[in-house]
Amino acid sequence: MSDLMEYKDFFGTVEFSAADNILFGKVLGIKGLVSYEGNSLQSLKDNFEGAIDDYLEMCATESIDPQRTYKGKFNVRVSPEIHKRLVLYSAAQGQTLNSTVEEAIRSYVMR
Repeated sequence: MSDLMEYKDFFGTVEFSAADNILFGKVLGIKGLVSYEGNSLQSLKDNFEGAIDDYLEMCATESIDPQRTYKGKFNVRVSPEIHKRLVLYSAAQGQTLNSTVEEAIRSYVMR
């Protein structure tokens, strides 16, 4: 799992380019692309925070909601065998397929 930075309830990636010998990242969960870079962890963090501040200022100026809205719906493709097993498992548990999938995902991401 990649490391993430957090600032003002925004999250950004931490990546390294060996070819350019530089750290870089992008802000997750926003409308648009905001990226940053640095030659040390501290400069990466400072540039990340500066990018967030600039982004929030731009959003305020343009009356844009900065956070992406998540609807809670997305498509997941699985093999027919897994689909069948999920349906059977859900029925045996007395719950919907959606409930089973949400429970499985929650269990995985909350550990």
